[in-house]
Amino acid sequence: MVTLMEVKGLSLKRGMRASELAKQMKCAGFGATAVGEASELYSQMLFGKQTIFLSFTSNMVSCGLREVFAQLCKRKMCSAIITGIGSVEEDLMKTNSSFRLGTFHEDDTKLHKKGTNRIGNILVENSHYMWLEKKLQPFFEQEYQKQKSLGRPLAPHELIADLGSQIKDENSFLYWCVKNSIPVFCPAPTDGAFGLQAYFFRQKRTDFAIDVAGDLTKLGQLVLDADKTGGVVLGGGFAKHHLLGANILRGGLDSAIYVGTGTQYDGSLSGARTNEAVSWGKLASSKKSVYVEADAAIAFPLIMCAVIDRME
Repeated sequence: MVTLMEVKGLSLKRGMRASELAKQMKCAGFGATAVGEASELYSQMLFGKQTIFLSFTSNMVSCGLREVFAQLCKRKMCSAIITGIGSVEEDLMKTNSSFRLGTFHEDDTKLHKKGTNRIGNILVENSHYMWLEKKLQPFFEQEYQKQKSLGRPLAPHELIADLGSQIKDENSFLYWCVKNSIPVFCPAPTDGAFGLQAYFFRQKRTDFAIDVAGDLTKLGQLVLDADKTGGVVLGGGFAKHHLLGANILRGGLDSAIYVGTGTQYDGSLSGARTNEAVSWGKLASSKKSVYVEADAAIAFPLIMCAVIDRME
C-alpha cells in the first residue's frame, strides 16, 4: 500500500534558507510541490554525477535569468547547453549595455517609431543591434580566416566558443562556458540578428559557411560517453527537442526537469510533459522527472537557490 505524504502548511520565518523553503513547498500541494521536487531532483543529478544538459529559449537571456545561467556555469552545474542563437547575441549585447524594463501594455506603434523593440515587458533599443553589427562583422571575418586555415566550415559550438572567448563580463554565461569548457550547441545558428549579420557577411565572402551538422558529433559523443544523463529544460522550442532527441541515442534521459507554461493539448513539443517523452525513448522513465508549470523567470531562481544551498 502506498503511503501518501501529508499536506503541510508553509512555516515562514526570518532568515529561512532557500533549501528549507523548497523542502516545505514539496508538501504544500499544487505547483509548489513541483518546485520542491525539482530542486530535490536537480540536487540528485549533481550529487549523482550525471551529465546534465541544460536547454533554454532566448527570451530567458532577455530577462534576469542570464545572470542565473552565468552562476550555474561558473559552478559547473551543467555539462552542456542547448539554446537558440538569440541567447548568444543577447548575452553579447548585454556586455555592452543593459536592456530596460517596460510593461506588457506599451504602445507598440510608438515604440517602433522610437526604434525600440519589446520582448514582453522588456525593451531593447535598435542601438543594441547596431552595436552588435559592428561586433559581429569583424568576428565573422576572423572565423572566415579560421575556416580557410582549417579547410572546413566551423560548427556552431566552435563559433560560439570563439565569440565567448572575447567576452570579459563575468555576468555572461558565455564567459563561464569558455572558462569551464561547457559547449553551447545551437541547431539554428542562422536565426535572429546573428543570422542576418551572417547573411550580410556572405555578400562579400560567398564561401563562408557554418557546419550545422558539426554540432552533432560532439553532442552525440557527450550523450554516449555519459554514465547517466539528466536534462534541465526551460521553455520549449527546438532547443528542448534537440536535447531530448540527442538522448534517444542512449535510450533516453535518466532524469528530467521541465519548467514551462505551454499547453500539451495542442500537440506541441513545447507543451509536452515528461511522460510523453517516454513514448519516444527520449526519457527512460517518468519516475525520475518533474514538470513545473510556471514562468521559468519565477520558478528557476528559487530552484537554483535551493540547489546551491544544498551544495554549500
